[in-house]
Amino acid sequence: MFVLELTYTGPLERVDKLLADHVAWLDGHYASGLFLASGRKEPRDGGIILADGEDRARIEEVTATDPFVTAGVCAYRVTEFIATRTAPELARYRRPLPAAPH
Repeated sequence: MFVLELTYTGPLERVDKLLADHVAWLDGHYASGLFLASGRKEPRDGGIILADGEDRARIEEVTATDPFVTAGVCAYRVTEFIATRTAPELARYRRPLPAAPH
């Protein structure tokens, strides 16, 4: 699983002009099952996306196609984590920790 943290690198006026394209991009990834939750940060200096995936390279490819990125108004920080505990509604996203090397 991945936490995708967007940080705006351009003025909010440019971000707002691209918002409809960004939302359409989000919708496509929600439809595919990749994105689980998203929203803007407070204060409004970016956003957060929770993504289900096993391949960091694929996640980085996806973030590179965000209209905010292609227009140069945001940068992503990608954090991978293993969801070993979840609310009952998210149980299907739980993963066991990898076995420790001996």
